[in-house]
Amino acid sequence: MDSHINEIESIEALDKVFAASSDAPVLIFKHSTTCPISTSVFTAVREFSGIINLITVQTSRNLSNEVAARTAVKHESPQAIVIKDGKAVYSASHFDVSVADIERSIKDA
Repeated sequence: MDSHINEIESIEALDKVFAASSDAPVLIFKHSTTCPISTSVFTAVREFSGIINLITVQTSRNLSNEVAARTAVKHESPQAIVIKDGKAVYSASHFDVSVADIERSIKDA
């Protein structure tokens, strides 16, 4: 597992992730620590070989809502969103989240 977890805990950190999407696609993963589906999906997503920008919805719901507002992608959890130039180019939730799809969307963006 070559992924790196970057936990997003402030609006400033979220702003940096969105700004970085101008240079390259970024992955945001919304995770619920109390949901067994989210735990299962997060275990699979950790196989992603890049940076996982993690938002834990129990402690950072305001940031999760901000991502939804900025991308027009309705909040769900678990949820993976790939952002390029501040816009969502991929989103999936629950068991529809796939590392292969995440990697493909990053490559194609």
